[in-house]
Amino acid sequence: MLEGFGRFCELLYRTILGAVRPPYDLKALRDQVVRVGVDSVPVVFLTTLFTGAVMALQTFNGFARFHAEAYVGSVVAISMLRELSPVLSGLMVTGRAGSAMAAELGTMRVTEQIDALVSLATDPVQYLFVPRVLAGIIVLPMLVVLGNAMGIGGGYLVAVKILGANPVIYMDNTFQYLRMNDLWSGLIKAAFFGGLLSLIGCQRGFDTEGGAEGVGRSTTTAVVIVSLAILVSDFFLTKVLF
Repeated sequence: MLEGFGRFCELLYRTILGAVRPPYDLKALRDQVVRVGVDSVPVVFLTTLFTGAVMALQTFNGFARFHAEAYVGSVVAISMLRELSPVLSGLMVTGRAGSAMAAELGTMRVTEQIDALVSLATDPVQYLFVPRVLAGIIVLPMLVVLGNAMGIGGGYLVAVKILGANPVIYMDNTFQYLRMNDLWSGLIKAAFFGGLLSLIGCQRGFDTEGGAEGVGRSTTTAVVIVSLAILVSDFFLTKVLF
């Protein structure tokens, strides 16, 4: 475990150096933004939409026991902005894009394409890691903003259209107790998760050994490690931000 953490720190340092020195491959960054961000929009939309809907359904039934249904919108909005949207978006993007990064770089490793980059005097970390890590940091906050809107919308549909809550009161209470810190903390978490999932996914693929079997093992390990890292780091980020 310590060896893996040391390797992570080494590649993080090399990625930061590669990000600040030329050449800057904007085309590769654009392609990764599309792969990580645009292609992940449907799964993030569905995840956050139904998460907000389930939150409203469960909260409404619970709050009805002491006649506090008017505050369902507040609970859904604060929960989505602070916690649910960043974490769930991070986990979904990990399963869709983080695993793809590990598989792609793992295949390049076992087919000796990374060795070919080194023989051509190209820094493989700058060439392969930097566009993916920057794309993760850039696009995940954007996905979280969209997820926040979808989660609040899903809660509204369930509470108002299905459970019969007053739409005016629901919308007023949805935004009445929100603070800018609720939004910014979620975006900071999202950027951190985006960099984390991209870097760990690339690391596991970059260090792949053992042919095709090793590629599958690296892909699985990347998803497991990133998912655990997101959940653990979320606790400490919440402790710091709030």
